[in-house]
Amino acid sequence: MQTNPALTVLNAVSPLDGRYASRCDALRPLLSEAGFMAHRVEVEIAWLIGLSQAGLPELPPFSAEATKVLRGLVSHFSEADADRIKQIERTTNHDVKAVEYWLKEKVAGIPELEKAGEFIHFACTSEDINNTSHALMLGRAREQVVVPQLQKVLASLQQMAHSQAGQPMLARTHGQPATPTTLGKEFANVAARLRDAIAHIQAVVPLAKMNGATGNYNAHLSAYPELDWPAFSASVLKELGLKQNPHTIQIEPHDWMAGLFDAIARANTILIDLNRDIWGYIALGYFKQRLKDGEVGSSTMPHKVNPIDFENAEGNLGLANAVLRHLSEKLPISRWQRDLTDSTVLRNLGVALGYCLVAYDACLRGLGKLEVNAAAIDADIDDCWEVLAEPIQTVMRRYGLPQPYEQLKALTRGKGITEQALREFIGGLDLPADVRSRMLAMTPRSYIGLAQSLAKTA
Repeated sequence: MQTNPALTVLNAVSPLDGRYASRCDALRPLLSEAGFMAHRVEVEIAWLIGLSQAGLPELPPFSAEATKVLRGLVSHFSEADADRIKQIERTTNHDVKAVEYWLKEKVAGIPELEKAGEFIHFACTSEDINNTSHALMLGRAREQVVVPQLQKVLASLQQMAHSQAGQPMLARTHGQPATPTTLGKEFANVAARLRDAIAHIQAVVPLAKMNGATGNYNAHLSAYPELDWPAFSASVLKELGLKQNPHTIQIEPHDWMAGLFDAIARANTILIDLNRDIWGYIALGYFKQRLKDGEVGSSTMPHKVNPIDFENAEGNLGLANAVLRHLSEKLPISRWQRDLTDSTVLRNLGVALGYCLVAYDACLRGLGKLEVNAAAIDADIDDCWEVLAEPIQTVMRRYGLPQPYEQLKALTRGKGITEQALREFIGGLDLPADVRSRMLAMTPRSYIGLAQSLAKTA
């Protein structure tokens, strides 16, 4: 093979840029290196335009034409622009300084803007630009990509909850037959959890700071002591759609990021639970999977239709959570006023969310292939009359019959019971006639409580 081949799906080291590349496409404009550069340009321009409107005697307000040029650098930022910044960085060995020099290149020859060149990146530390860019990147990735994909999963779960609300199903606690439920109710349980998890993700407020090298506006005040710099900084951030964190060191402490990553990881954990349960139900025969022409389930066993989508989702959710939890544990920690460990870790935002997208896509594909095997579900519950020991002993308690739990335990525990034996037992109980008739009419399929109505409220 070539020593330095061009990057392709086949030679990429990370599967996110290889096998799963297409599933991460929505994140590339936001969380790639070029995306990071584009957001830095956006922040630098917002700061520069803000300065021009602050009443500084050396920087009069930009004309409409000059402002249009500056905003065009944001809206028309291209991969070629990112490549040029990268070329400059080879000389500066500093990524944010390279953005500053690129901006000065772009305004060269435009007298009004060239004259304002030294106000590009004015009084800023690199982290002012970076943390604000990260806040924009993550906020947009959340709203444009992550949450919409989770909502698709939620919609699929809700559809299954409603369509299967009345399908009785034998429950299993500790893997053993337990009080019946309905298939729809079990999907409703997960839908309710995921709905709340999405709300927690959406509730996290991105914070940013533009307050200088150690968070005190030192350089700002040295140049313009008369300006209310905290208020000005807050106004620029508000213009970008962000909330100011007024108390920081050189870095914004990333606590809000940790909250976001923890919230996404919590949603992922719910989906791991879902994928494992569906995997088990497929193994029990409760679901069939729609076949796709040409697919094989095993290189040697032609009969197999493996639950690969749910396995793929589970594995990638685990990878996502490993990265998300490292991010949430590491990022809020900084030695004294600044160290660089957060910078290299933050370059993996796309990795964490990329694995999320791969997993959500696999989960959606798996859910889309499911076909309910009602015959298998019904056969399972129809063969488990011992689950009626619970309602019978509960009714016996109401009417004061002796040792209800112990009698049913002796009758059913560990040995199952037939319909005939259970009816004979009920027939011998000293119960009011209408109650006895109601108990005799009960079947494992009818003993589902409020499961059907609860499923429909998901």
